[in-house]
Amino acid sequence: MNIDIVTIVVILANVLASYKGFKDYSFFERYKFHIGSIKRGEKIRILTSGFLHVDMTHLLFNMLTLYFFAPIVVVYLGSVKFLIIYLISLVAGNVLSMIFHKNEYHYSAVGASGAVTGILYAAILLQPDMRLGFFFIPIPVPAYIFGIGYLLYSIYGMRNRVGNIGHTAHFGGAIGGYLVTLLFFPSLIWVQPLMVGLLALPILILFILEKANKL
Repeated sequence: MNIDIVTIVVILANVLASYKGFKDYSFFERYKFHIGSIKRGEKIRILTSGFLHVDMTHLLFNMLTLYFFAPIVVVYLGSVKFLIIYLISLVAGNVLSMIFHKNEYHYSAVGASGAVTGILYAAILLQPDMRLGFFFIPIPVPAYIFGIGYLLYSIYGMRNRVGNIGHTAHFGGAIGGYLVTLLFFPSLIWVQPLMVGLLALPILILFILEKANKL
C-alpha cells in the first residue's frame, strides 16, 4: 500500500504530540479538550486535543485506521483535500461534543477519533463497495453497512454513555467527513444517490432524536 507524504506527516504529528503528552502531564492537561477551559476562551484545545491520546493502544488504533483508509481518500481527492477533510472532521467532532456537553464543565476528551472517523466515512462514501474484514466477523462486511452500523452504535453510545469513549466526537467527525467529501466530489450525489442517502440516514436520525430531546 502506497502512503502519501501528507498522511505520514499527520501520523507523525499524532505520534510526537501524544508521546509528549504521555511524558508531560502539564502539556497533556494544557491541550486536551475540556469544556470549562474552552468556555474560558482556550479555543485552541478544539484542535490540539485531536493530536493527543490517552495511551499507546488508543494512538495505535487510530493511526492504523488512518493508515488503511487515508490512501483511498488521497487517490480520489488528492493530498490537500485529504488534509482538509481530516482537519474539518477533527474540529467538527469537537464542536459537536461542545454542543452536546456544553453544560458539563468538567467534560474532557482527547484523540484523533473524530478526524479518523471523518476519513473513514469519506473513504466509505467514495468507495462504498469495498468490503471490510474484522477479527470477530468471519465474513467481510460491505463498507456502507459498516459505516451505517458504526454511526448507529455511536448514537446508542451517546444516549447510554457506553464506555469511556467520545461517541459524540466520532459522530461529529463522520458528519464533517461526509459533508466535505460531497462538497469536493458533488457528482457522487447523482452517480450513487442510494449510497449517499443511506449514509445520511444515521445523521438524520441523530438530529431527529436531538429535536425530540431523546439524547
